Amino acid sequence: MSEKVIWDPLRRKNVPLTPEERVRQWFISVMNRELHIPLYMMMSEVGLKYGEGPVRKEFRADIVAFDRRPGPAMVVECKRPDIRLGNEVLEQALRYNAVLDVRYIAITNGKETYFFHKGGAEGFKMMDRLPLYEDIISQKETY
Repeated sequence: MSEKVIWDPLRRKNVPLTPEERVRQWFISVMNRELHIPLYMMMSEVGLKYGEGPVRKEFRADIVAFDRRPGPAMVVECKRPDIRLGNEVLEQALRYNAVLDVRYIAITNGKETYFFHKGGAEGFKMMDRLPLYEDIISQKETY
């Protein structure tokens, strides 16, 4: 029996169609079609390294969107639809932010999606929705 696959336009290859991958590919299309983030300004399964020596941790961010600085502007953590989006999921995205230093975070399981914006010294605050890409990249630094 052959494994089901889905085309990942960011990695430019077929990848196994897991429940989490289905959510990741859905959200890539949302980011592209609804937020108008060009595919060439996004990466999926981005390897990150935090710390040095024996305390060094390696992570993989599901989706990272870049601005024209160049640099990362948003990180997205995707979960399977049966995973609850609680504090532990947000904390995972915040760990990625310790490396990336983004202004926006999104967490999604395909049924629920939450957006956060970095608001200076106060840290990240929940938003109703993410702004369009042009608004994301044109904002002045708030930190």
